[in-house]
Amino acid sequence: MSEISTKPYLLRAIYVWCTDNGYTPYLAARVDSHTRVPMQFVKNNEIILNISFEATSGLEMDTQFVNFSARFGGVSRDISVPVNNVIAIYARENGQGMAFEATVPSDSDSSVASEQYLDVAPPSPVVSILTSVPSQTSNTKPGSSDTDPEKDPEPPKKGGGIPILTRIK
Repeated sequence: MSEISTKPYLLRAIYVWCTDNGYTPYLAARVDSHTRVPMQFVKNNEIILNISFEATSGLEMDTQFVNFSARFGGVSRDISVPVNNVIAIYARENGQGMAFEATVPSDSDSSVASEQYLDVAPPSPVVSILTSVPSQTSNTKPGSSDTDPEKDPEPPKKGGGIPILTRIK
């Protein structure tokens, strides 16, 4: 029997950490023929999904797939993402989480998936680093240029737009 990857366990751990701290867990995934997601939200063969308790129904994270139902434009959709396609899981509010190496479909994958990568040279191993993108506002309060942000941090602003996952290669 082959050894099970640690990736699904790490995904569940980061998800629990996010929810325990009141953060919104987001999942970034590579989209291929094995991924069931609304294609109108896919950009550059990747999608970012809100997997919080409030945004999903029936979330299951097993060793092979992340499955749940969610509403997109008011329509309930069944979502299925292979664990191998997960690129990152992180907290929307602060960008903390974990990124994973992007994997390329193996020869055993369906012909549709292999045709998708037929003309592309095999990529070199990539180590992704998840970083938080600094906000456009300054950490210092107006009129207090000598305030130490470590001693008096400003709380994160809500509704400040969509968080951005930055991968550094």
